[in-house]
Amino acid sequence: MTLNAWLPVFALMTSLVASLVIFALPERGYRLRTAVNLGAAVFKLALVAVMVWGVFQGVEYGVSFTMVPGVDFVLKADALSMMFAGLSAVLWFLTTIYAVGYLEDSPNRSRFFGFFSLCVASTMGIALAGNLFTFFLFYEMLTLATYPLVVHRGTERALKAGRTYVIYTLTGGAVLLLAIAWLQGLAGDLHFQEGGHFGGADPAMHGSLTLIFVLLIAGLGVKAAIFPLHGWLPQAMVAPAPVSALLHAVAVVKAGAFGIVRVVYDIYGIEASSALGLLEPLAWLAAFTMLYGSVRALFQMDLKRRLAFSTVSQVSYIILGICLFGPVGATGGLVHLLHQGIMKITLFFCAGNYAETLGIHRIDEMDGAGRRMPGTSLAFTLGAFGMIGAPPLAGFITKWTMGTGALAADMDWVIAVLVLSSVLNAAYFLPILHRLWFREQSGKWPHERYWGRLETSAWLFWPPVLTAVMTVLVGVLASFPFSPLSWAELVVLRAYSS
Repeated sequence: MTLNAWLPVFALMTSLVASLVIFALPERGYRLRTAVNLGAAVFKLALVAVMVWGVFQGVEYGVSFTMVPGVDFVLKADALSMMFAGLSAVLWFLTTIYAVGYLEDSPNRSRFFGFFSLCVASTMGIALAGNLFTFFLFYEMLTLATYPLVVHRGTERALKAGRTYVIYTLTGGAVLLLAIAWLQGLAGDLHFQEGGHFGGADPAMHGSLTLIFVLLIAGLGVKAAIFPLHGWLPQAMVAPAPVSALLHAVAVVKAGAFGIVRVVYDIYGIEASSALGLLEPLAWLAAFTMLYGSVRALFQMDLKRRLAFSTVSQVSYIILGICLFGPVGATGGLVHLLHQGIMKITLFFCAGNYAETLGIHRIDEMDGAGRRMPGTSLAFTLGAFGMIGAPPLAGFITKWTMGTGALAADMDWVIAVLVLSSVLNAAYFLPILHRLWFREQSGKWPHERYWGRLETSAWLFWPPVLTAVMTVLVGVLASFPFSPLSWAELVVLRAYSS
């Protein structure tokens, strides 16, 4: 095999090896642990950048071998996998910087960062999986790797949230395994391919394919937090802020949404999914989840829980977009895979900064925090306006593209859903911004820490500032080559031309 064939393996092994090294380090090995973390993250970024350029040029990367007769282990890089792998690599690097500062005085840091790297290895494996079997292996590995992060604090509340998380995700995994086994028995070991496999399926298979599709969506919908399978997500907010950022922006919920995209695009195919009547019910479920999550967010006073229900709503934009039968709407949904990750990680970084610097956890404690922490609060403001869909930020690009696609697909009801969702987004974000910037501080902060000239630790300050800048740039530069929108257009073009 050529070196190109092994690049996906190297990208996967970077964080896997880092996790094993970190587990072996003593708790006091702060500098070496930080060097391993950041070095692995930078190396992964470089490998992913090489593959992104290669995939754009038509270079093939991949390796496969037979594990048992009829079942292959496959890693490969294609346009869709590079979207998710690129998001994982960039945000892992920034989250690593943030986590180093956030956990500076915490116990069990080697354990945390070991599972943290294992979580990223799992996510990279999901991105680079070339068939459903390989995808499932890393999908379940992600469940096991994230559980210790959710329960990291060891409190009764954290352990309860961890139990809920495991019950939901392992049950979803069992349903997903059943669906994969049934599909493999029906059609063999199906590799992911643009256009899918069932464009000309025998009508006698339609009933089984429909039931299998329902099981696949149910299994993947747990991590994607589709209603009514979302109950674990708000409870998991007891985890440290870097974990919340990973859960919402790049790892767990994105793994579920990415899996649904793979099923619709690369297993069933857009044409077959539409012909079987599978996309419209899924679109309605996604639309309901969008509105349900926003309504629930309105009534949350805990900042991270409000952001959690916002995620329930926002991830369903991805699913709704790919259900709009047409390339424009699908592009809008697919680009939100990246846009939502950038905006949401900004908001969770900022929430962590308020908690660590001022002891703020509740929205009614945030009065005047914008004057005390202007950099963090400006980043939060940009992330919030992006989620609302204000131009020219990332969220506006998503909603404009999806709305245009809905009109092209004669699905006018989607416009009403997008407008109502944006109104609800504004209803639960604008009161926070009003408290930050326009209300006077009342009393002392719950627990204030001083960091000298910066408003907070430099490790905590710069990651949200950088992701806030990215929220602006991916909107302003949306038409440029290699922007998230341009790459989503490339993925959709290849899917619809296959």
